[in-house]
Amino acid sequence: MVKEMTEMFNKISYHDLNAKQKEQFNFQKISAVLADYGFLTIKIGDDWKGADFLAQHVGGDMILKVQLKGRLWFEKKYIGKNIWMCFRKDNFVYLYPHDDLLNIMLISTNIKNTKSWIQDGIYHFPSLRPEFRRILEPFKLE
Repeated sequence: MVKEMTEMFNKISYHDLNAKQKEQFNFQKISAVLADYGFLTIKIGDDWKGADFLAQHVGGDMILKVQLKGRLWFEKKYIGKNIWMCFRKDNFVYLYPHDDLLNIMLISTNIKNTKSWIQDGIYHFPSLRPEFRRILEPFKLE
């Protein structure tokens, strides 16, 4: 039994997972971090009102609708829906109010003039340059 247990509990490689498995993996990792901040999470199967999951604070007075992404991300379809965006980078979780941060980024970057934003209503950042890390600092959870 011990040998079977040690074989069963081998760590996996995130990069070997498919897209759905990565989303589940990220949800679990983020849920663990949010628990440290007093949030319990509930996974939603079908993007309810734009959310992949709900995060309810143990105090009962706060419920966040959270969209899970793989990077810093904005979409026009989330504007006005009180959505929080969440992604993991390195050993941190970033959780930010979509509309508030979008307003900052529209002023401090060229998002609004890009083909992606104009035609598709989507803009995401493949990497976190130092200036974006500074902007995201208040939204970083360890």
